[in-house]
Amino acid sequence: MREFLNTAFYWVITELTTLLGFGLAIVFIAHLIRQKRSPSSTLAWLLAIVLIPYIGVPLYILFGGRKMKRMAARKQRVYAPGTPKKADLIDFDTQRLLRSYGVPEESQGNRVEIVETGEEAYARLVEMIEGARSTLFIMTFVLSDDEVGRALIEMLTRKAQAGVTVRLLIDDVGSWWLPRRALAPLIKAGGHVAYFMPVFHIPFRGRANLRNHRKIAVADHRVAFAGGMNLTASYIGPLADPARWRDLAVMVEGPAVDDLEWLFFSDWKFATGEDLAMQFPRPIGPPHDHAPATLSHRPGNSVVQVVASGPDVEGDPLFESLLSLVFFARERIWILTPYFVPDEMLVRGLALAARRGVDVRLIVPWKSNHPITDVAREGYLRELHEAGASVLLYRPTMLHAKAVIFDDKLVAIGSPNMDNRSLFLNYEVALYIFSAESVAETARWAERLMAGSTVYEPKRGASREIAESVLRLVSPLL
Repeated sequence: MREFLNTAFYWVITELTTLLGFGLAIVFIAHLIRQKRSPSSTLAWLLAIVLIPYIGVPLYILFGGRKMKRMAARKQRVYAPGTPKKADLIDFDTQRLLRSYGVPEESQGNRVEIVETGEEAYARLVEMIEGARSTLFIMTFVLSDDEVGRALIEMLTRKAQAGVTVRLLIDDVGSWWLPRRALAPLIKAGGHVAYFMPVFHIPFRGRANLRNHRKIAVADHRVAFAGGMNLTASYIGPLADPARWRDLAVMVEGPAVDDLEWLFFSDWKFATGEDLAMQFPRPIGPPHDHAPATLSHRPGNSVVQVVASGPDVEGDPLFESLLSLVFFARERIWILTPYFVPDEMLVRGLALAARRGVDVRLIVPWKSNHPITDVAREGYLRELHEAGASVLLYRPTMLHAKAVIFDDKLVAIGSPNMDNRSLFLNYEVALYIFSAESVAETARWAERLMAGSTVYEPKRGASREIAESVLRLVSPLL
């Protein structure tokens, strides 16, 4: 009798578990279909949920979220309200596309400096922090407990002790290994530290996958530092290091600083509830008397547009504008990115551009710090190579720069990688710089990287190509 009951109990539990698994699969398939994903991403998740529901469903719960409308509705606007700043200098169809998503129009009168080395970036960041007299707002993905991270925390602590308003926002996953005690002196001095979307506070809500990858620092409402560099010795430092990762950053003065600062305000309020926009209304008119002496206040001639993307942004303006520019380009498209696992539409657009005679060049690291993405990228590199694009592998060290040059008119520099995670999942921000001078400067830097690169040569073999095709199916999940 006991054996019969045990068998019946096991059978009931098995049936209930099976029904529960398939029931959840149906629910999440419906949720998946309702989301605006690329066909390849939708197909990859469908296969995972249907074929291995016991694994696919939990993975989708943890990592499948993309656009969270309720959360976005509660979040402060990503872009500041105010009068249009249209420069009337550039007439791209892309601008109409961006305006349809509420992206602020391009602003003129910006002074832009391309920061090309880690030691130069460190010096400029230190100069900005030490020169601040009223406010310091810093947001980063990685802040490390190394010599660079500790030095920056010490500087921020001194500024907080001197009465400067200091707000530091770090991503909980990106800065996972930073001990809380490392930030205690800054907090004790009056600075405020927040963690973006702490993982353990949001279990099974589909948000652990959506990380804040934006890097922004703003001092005194007047100067900003942005780009792809994290605050760790691998990226920046006081002395030159041949092993340091190659990356790009941008120093900006002018109207574009307002848009970057407001983006920080939006993310800070989401993380803490504190409304900095009410405490620090946007300055109007000439520079304030308390502005740091390190700023020149000379008007610039660069047109800049701040383009954010992520779960808090309607649609996919970053991806769609890049795609539009790919089709708009007539002379060249040069891409620098550490990871190249793009959407199918984007890689097909690049291949078509190469076939119609556009100078398409892709510079990626010979080996990145994520081996799985190096394997997943092979099929895309092969497609571009066969279409006539120049694919170059940078060998001296890890290439972490994220920049795209379109013709001689525009360079996009920021935090997004050329992969599905950055373009569709993470919180990201890019600066579209409409300046022939900035384009030429970035192109010269890219050419120096090309001198240290080898030309990509696809490895032949039927088994390899089959493996690449299989990986291409699951690449949207990476």
